Amino acid sequence: MKKTDGWLTLQTTASASLTERKSEFIATVAPVHTEEEALEFIADLRKRYADARHNVYAYLLREGNTSRFSDDGEPHGTAGLPILDVLRGEGLTDVAVVVTRYFGGILLGTGGLVRAYSQSARMAIDAAGRAQIVLLTVFTLRVSYADLRRVESLLASLPLSRLDAAYAEDVLLTLAIREEGYDSLAAALSERTNGRAILSVLEKKYGAPPE
Repeated sequence: MKKTDGWLTLQTTASASLTERKSEFIATVAPVHTEEEALEFIADLRKRYADARHNVYAYLLREGNTSRFSDDGEPHGTAGLPILDVLRGEGLTDVAVVVTRYFGGILLGTGGLVRAYSQSARMAIDAAGRAQIVLLTVFTLRVSYADLRRVESLLASLPLSRLDAAYAEDVLLTLAIREEGYDSLAAALSERTNGRAILSVLEKKYGAPPE
């Protein structure tokens, strides 16, 4: 996927817990944008669950194509890496995960640990929800009241976000659309208004796709 095509991350911070042979696994996930945010999130969870046997983590970032993980005392390859593999398998990025384990006194073995850490991470991801991020073009559209009705019928048929509207001598709408859809929309607006519609691009930014 090209950078301009967008990416998949989490909607919000969420937690989920799993009990496996008396050990409790508490997975907490969060969307993050930088390594500093990821490390701060991990530090906060380690402080919150300072009495736990293990606070395993993994994070995956677009920034510098960075990925890190820690088994935090669990056998090598049984905890942090499986969580990171879950993130990669889900196609997620800009995400940090901490799975806290309260040891229940029964050893789970290599396979049991991998399953427990992976499953609890997936449960937390499902609880957080997934969010697609795409490149948007934010622009203003100035039209006369005479052209407004035919313009509105076109806009209503397309996935775009209405950010603002000002009604004065003309109507000034502030809209956002997927970057790849802007040129065709501009052409359609020009055709419907015989070139009277005035469009001005304000910025291009990443955000949730308009519906």
